[in-house]
Amino acid sequence: MDLYQFRHSAFCEKVRLILALKGLEANLVEVTPGLGQVELFRLSGQRQVPVLVDGAEVIADSSAIALHLEERHPLPPLLPADRRSRARVLLLEDWADTSLAAGVRQALLQAAASDPVLRTALLPQATPPSLRRLVGALPAGVIAPVSEAVGQVLAPCELAQLRRNLEQLSLLVADRAYLEGDQLSLADLAVVAQLGLLRFPVSAGVPLAGRGVEGFADHPLLEPLFSWRDRILSAAGRA
Repeated sequence: MDLYQFRHSAFCEKVRLILALKGLEANLVEVTPGLGQVELFRLSGQRQVPVLVDGAEVIADSSAIALHLEERHPLPPLLPADRRSRARVLLLEDWADTSLAAGVRQALLQAAASDPVLRTALLPQATPPSLRRLVGALPAGVIAPVSEAVGQVLAPCELAQLRRNLEQLSLLVADRAYLEGDQLSLADLAVVAQLGLLRFPVSAGVPLAGRGVEGFADHPLLEPLFSWRDRILSAAGRA
């Protein structure tokens, strides 16, 4: 299998977590923004990652990939057999992939505008060193208006809502191992993948490990949530 990805995409991390948990190996193909996405379009009909090539099949979208892998490699299962439990898992996965993902992405971009280490570390691996240095040297006053112009700045009320949602999630996982039922599910992996962009885990490597979005990564009420995330990562072999 080949997984076409961006290293720091939460949706790609979600697929990598599924592969790791199921003991599957895939060749990771880092897509270069621009030219690489044109090639990806020729392969899959769209420019977004992740895309999984499994033999003759080309599957785009992390949720579609998850269902494909669950069908082909059912053990360990990521979807409960019980219909209602399965429905709750899929609803939680959808929330993580939509509402949570949108808030996390915008919060990260907002933080990167004022953190040169964060924004240079998030650049694609193929970025030339000269461009990496230039991006790191840009003052926050130059980058922030650009982020705002493309609608990537969260209003204070939106930041507060994201924080409240995560605080509630932190309460949910404080005394339970998984979001649904008594075994790890797709819902856990989808949420964990998004949390990795608010405070990067050890697997992110230097200089990102432990770094994150101020107000979330260092929020004391979210410590149980990040501890839960790290336990899930360890269970999936991605700690």
